[in-house]
Amino acid sequence: MMVRRRPVPGWPAVLGADGVLLRPYQRADADAWVALRRRNEQWLTPWEPTPPRSWADANSAAGFRLVHTAQRRAGLRGDAMTFAVCLREDGGERLVGHLNLGNIVRRAFCSTFAGYWVDHRVAGRGVMPTALALAVDHAFGPGGLHRVEVNIRPENTASRRVVEKLGFREEAHHPRYLHIDGAWRDHVGYALTTEDLHDEGGLLARWRRTRDRADTGPGPAEIK
Repeated sequence: MMVRRRPVPGWPAVLGADGVLLRPYQRADADAWVALRRRNEQWLTPWEPTPPRSWADANSAAGFRLVHTAQRRAGLRGDAMTFAVCLREDGGERLVGHLNLGNIVRRAFCSTFAGYWVDHRVAGRGVMPTALALAVDHAFGPGGLHRVEVNIRPENTASRRVVEKLGFREEAHHPRYLHIDGAWRDHVGYALTTEDLHDEGGLLARWRRTRDRADTGPGPAEIK
């Protein structure tokens, strides 16, 4: 007797805007993922959970297969929505990062934790704010969630800039929160709820307005 799995709200999904594409990982991503992770070892090591083995082993083709299998199972259970972050360019797409909506809890909580990383070569170009805005809008829409949290080491100014650009609210300080880079590290907690975007047209729309104002600069009446 075949048991039908209940559909997971909002998953799988492909999202895109402004040259940024979010999609589920594929087996064919293995080589690009390994190359990307190994190229960014020094950039990512200070901010990621302490790996159970060496960086080279954890970020090998075998490591990708383990991660991909775990992500797929979590998605099917409704525990996570994991996206490859890609840039659309020259008629194709290039893997440049990762975004995960994990630890999804529904019913009275309806919340998730977001985690992300991006290739150092595209950092500062608005890729991750756009990706996170897409993911939050999806979580609050088809995903049926109410709250998205992001926890970041206080020293990780690049990652904090992402959530601050998007208007996440700083809510908490978590002492010795996660084992990162060989030790238990404090984290700063940020969050958004659906009510925060009620009159904004979504987080992507708000981010576009913020970005456009920054690109344009102050108008003549605003220059002091």
